[in-house]
Amino acid sequence: MRKKIIAGNWKMNMNKAQAAAFAADMAKKANGNADVVFCVPYTALWAVKEAVAGTNVAVGAQNMHFEASGAYTGEISVDMLKDFGVQYVIIGHSERRAYFGETDCAVNKKTKAALAAGLIPIVCCGESLEQRELGVTIEFVRMQIKGALVGITANDVEKIVIAYEPIWAIGTGKTATSAQAEEACAAVRQVVAELYGQAVADKVRVQYGGSVTADNAAELFGQANVDGGLVGGASIKPDFEKIINFQ
Repeated sequence: MRKKIIAGNWKMNMNKAQAAAFAADMAKKANGNADVVFCVPYTALWAVKEAVAGTNVAVGAQNMHFEASGAYTGEISVDMLKDFGVQYVIIGHSERRAYFGETDCAVNKKTKAALAAGLIPIVCCGESLEQRELGVTIEFVRMQIKGALVGITANDVEKIVIAYEPIWAIGTGKTATSAQAEEACAAVRQVVAELYGQAVADKVRVQYGGSVTADNAAELFGQANVDGGLVGGASIKPDFEKIINFQ
C-alpha cells in the first residue's frame, strides 16, 4: 500500500514569524497517518525547518533552477535548498508554467537536477478548462508526464511524487469530482506503467490538487489512485489540520 502524502503549497504567503508559528502548531497536530510536507516561500524555509524539527513533517520548496550555479538573477539552486534542509521541491506548477513560461523541457531538467541531489520532486501536471471541455484532458496530461520523465530511470521515477492539478480547479473553489480525480490520477499511473512497467507505477504516489478542503479531502483521498493531495489555499488555514488527519 502506498502511504498518502499531503503537501501544503503555501505560495507567496506568510512572513517568517507567521510561517514558523503556523508550522509548529500544525506539526503537533499531525497524526502521522500520511506523510506531510510544508512547501513554503524561500524566506521562511529555515524558520519552518526549525519549527518542525523533531516531528514527522518535512519541508519543501516551491521551485528551483536546474543549473547548479551561475548568472541566473533571482533563482535558487538545488544545493542552496539542501543547505536549508529541504527534502521536497514542487516542479512545474501551473502557476509557474502560466506566469513564468516554464516548459515541459524545463520541468524535465529540474526534475533530473532534484533527483541527482537527493531531493524528492513533486511534479505537477493538469489541464485547462478549455482542454477539459474539448475532451483532451487525458491526452494532455499524458503528454506532460512523458515530457517530465524523459531520460529518467525507473529507480528514480519511483522516488517522484506526481501531482495532478486541473488548472480550472486551482484557487477557483471548483473541485474535480472524486470520479474525475480518480480518472486522471489513474491515467497518470497508466502512462508511468507504459514507460516503466506496472511494478514501478504501483510505487509512484499520485496526488490530487485543486480546491481541496477539509470537507472534500477524505472522499478525494479515498480513491484508489489518489495518494493524497497538493493543497493550496487551504494549507495555510486552521482547517488544514482536518486535511492532514483525514479519515
